[in-house]
Amino acid sequence: MIERIHLATGNPGKAAELERLLGCPVLPIEGWEPPVEDGDSFLANARLKARAGAARCPGAWVVADDSGLEVDALDGAPGVHSARYGGDGLDDAGRTAALLAAVADAEDRHARFRCVLVAIGPDGEEVVADGTLEGTLARAPRGAGGFGYDPILIPAGDSRTCGELTRDEKNAISHRGTAARALRDTLGL
Repeated sequence: MIERIHLATGNPGKAAELERLLGCPVLPIEGWEPPVEDGDSFLANARLKARAGAARCPGAWVVADDSGLEVDALDGAPGVHSARYGGDGLDDAGRTAALLAAVADAEDRHARFRCVLVAIGPDGEEVVADGTLEGTLARAPRGAGGFGYDPILIPAGDSRTCGELTRDEKNAISHRGTAARALRDTLGL
């Protein structure tokens, strides 16, 4: 039985979100210094962070995630570079504006959020779970909920952006929620 999981992050908010999704205690790693995320995929970056976290917390379950937005009109970009899209020094609003400018004339506005979770157990066992949320890009940001690109992704089958959904509505369909439920089922939480 897994009593708690350490999350390869120093962000208590991210740990609290994953705790809600997994249904077990999730603790951020104190003094977390993330490794350089130089992988070419969400899986590679999540694995880098999970392994670094496992080295910091021997004998414990450690989970790491990597996630971002993939836009078909940009050949999958920003992808693993979602948090840095548009250049250094931009905040969420700046990155969102840069992305909307890049697809302003695009007819294909299909996009998806993708999340990969990697869990490493006390014995070194690795478990991978992933999730996606398919949708389309809005023409302008809408809604004050969530973070990152939430105000511009309209989930398939809805007319609201992720930024307009309640936390519970978003968690029920989100890429991170889907990945967390898959991980929870695999780990028997």
